Parts: sequence; structure tokens; C-alpha cells
Amino acid sequence: MKTLKRIFTSKALYATIGGFIAVGAIFALLMDFVIMPKYTNYNHGVTVPDVTKLSLDEAEELLDSYGLRHEILDRRSNTAYPANYIIDQSPSASRLVKPNRKIYLTVNTAETPTTVVPDVVSMHIRNAAIQLEQHGLNVGSRSYETNRFRNTILRQSVAPGDTVARGTTVNLVISDGLGTREVDVPQVVGLSLSEAQNEIMRAGLRVGEIRFQASRDTVPNTVLSMSPDQEKLTEGETIRLVVSERFDAREEVESGAIIDDTLSTQQPDTLQIDNQED
Repeated sequence: MKTLKRIFTSKALYATIGGFIAVGAIFALLMDFVIMPKYTNYNHGVTVPDVTKLSLDEAEELLDSYGLRHEILDRRSNTAYPANYIIDQSPSASRLVKPNRKIYLTVNTAETPTTVVPDVVSMHIRNAAIQLEQHGLNVGSRSYETNRFRNTILRQSVAPGDTVARGTTVNLVISDGLGTREVDVPQVVGLSLSEAQNEIMRAGLRVGEIRFQASRDTVPNTVLSMSPDQEKLTEGETIRLVVSERFDAREEVESGAIIDDTLSTQQPDTLQIDNQED
């Protein structure tokens, strides 16, 4: 006990502990303010100059003076600028970047650049818009016509394969999801919900709202009624169902189509240039 008392009351022990604490504090300060800043180039960057509205030669010279590289990303025609002037840049002006960063430039051209119009007929509207934008075209008016496959392109105002100026507007005619012919309505009362859905889909119709109703005398998930209950409907129209459930179950309503009959023609998103390292 006396030995332990001498150890814990020793000035040398506390001096040693204090020394370790001081060394640790100094090391932490060195890491924060010397070592890590040098390792990561922290707070050492270049503010991107604004080179828009400058000629390409002037922009190149200015970027070089800032220690930045450049690359011509695109050429567009803009009557507000002289030929070979910068109309856009990425990263934008005043952004802080690392030295030797590459700046992407969009240069005005005296000649209007052209592009080949892609074929977007039968594509979903989202995919069609992506394709047109990737080719430098604009999506114009959107009109709808009756057709079974909703939101798919039926016609485009500029023929596929035509060579046109970039920025040309392409108007689209889109399917509203309704057919032009009448179809026989299947009688699905008494069928299970899954059987009823399949019958409705095979007839060219859609399942709309499904309402569950408690029933003591009917097997759960059996169709009790349907609306509209008529012999014929226009292709693509919606049928609402009332379906049985256990008598002690709480009533629920499920809204929206259960079967997705849109075309699954999704395509990868376009690659966009962000503030990434070259």
C-alpha cells in the first residue's frame, strides 16, 4: 500500500503523464495545421475566372495564366456572340478548384452545327425526350391520340434520319392509352382477384380501384362486383372491382392500377459532366 501511495503521489509520474499529454496535443496540432493540409492541398486552390464572352484565344490565355487547362466540350450557334467566342463554361466562374483543373468550354460557331434526328417512335415519352436532347434537339408540343400503349410515341414531326440544325424543335404525338375499338367485357364476378385481373388484361382493359368489402359467405379475395358492368367498353378503359375479405378485417381501399401495362423501355440516364477531377 505504501508503495502504491508513493507511486500515485510521485511528482515524476504526473510530470510523465503531462509530458505525454503535451506531446499528443502538439502532434494533433501538427496533423491539423501542417501535415494534413500539405497532404490534401487543403485551402490551396484556384478561383475559376469567367471566360464567357471572351474569344477562344483570350480564354485560353487567361486560363493558362491561372494554371488551368481547358477542353472544348461543344460548339453551338448563338447569334448573340461572334464566332469562336465562349458562350458557356464548366465549372462556372468563381468556383474554387485544384490547380491544373480542366475547364470545359462551349464555343460559338459561325456555322450552325447539325445532327441526325433519332427514331423515337414506339419509345416511352421519357426515353424519347432523353434521345432527342442527346442529339441536341428540343422537345416541342405534345399532342395525344387514342392508342392502347399509354405515353408511347406514335409520330414525330421531323423524320428519323433527317439531318437538321442542332436546337431544332421536334413535336411529338403521344398515345393516351385508350384504344379505338370496342372490346367485350369479361364477367369476372365470382372469380378470384388474380383470375379477374388476368381476364381483364387479356381483354385489353385495365384494373382500376380495388375496394375490399367484408363478407361472411364468400371466400376472401373473390370479386363481388365490377363497374362499369356492361357488355362492351373501349379498349384501354378501366374496370373497378369490389373484392371480398374476412368479415372481421378492416375495410381498405387500394387505388391505382395493379397491372403496369406501360412499355418498359427505360434507358440509362445520360452522363452529365459535373465538377469532377479529370
